[in-house]
Amino acid sequence: MKRRSPNLFSSPLLLSLILSLTTVAGCSNIGFPGVYRINVDQGNIVDQDMVDQLKPEMTRRQVRFVLGTPIIEDTFNNDRWDYVRILRRGDDTLFRTQLTVIFENDVLANVEGDLVSDNWPEPEVDADADTDAGIDTGSDDTGSDGDTNTDMEAATDANR
Repeated sequence: MKRRSPNLFSSPLLLSLILSLTTVAGCSNIGFPGVYRINVDQGNIVDQDMVDQLKPEMTRRQVRFVLGTPIIEDTFNNDRWDYVRILRRGDDTLFRTQLTVIFENDVLANVEGDLVSDNWPEPEVDADADTDAGIDTGSDDTGSDGDTNTDMEAATDANR
């Protein structure tokens, strides 16, 4: 006598199990009404005041004092620290900020990210820049006789 293999879908228990799993999988994106989802704040809390305190040539210790311990210290690049903050509610990301601090020879060289102002590092005021910008320093091109013609004007007049 031949033994007949049982049909998998003929069993009512197995059929109800497959139907219920399909139903649950189809409704997985629907949240339960009235369920409160908490805000999950992860990473380093870095604000604008903290970033404004950063100056070029600060040591690693000074940067760590101002910003705190970085969330990510690159194992392949010891001269880069990343400060990342993410605020989520469930699967939704409410906001994300990132700040990258770069060192050269153990001093602060550059800062990149969302909170960095456009003028970082602050431009240094140079005394030579005043004379290069064409600012009148009080000297004029008058000759000993008070004539205001320059040498170019005199050469042009002589050629006429």
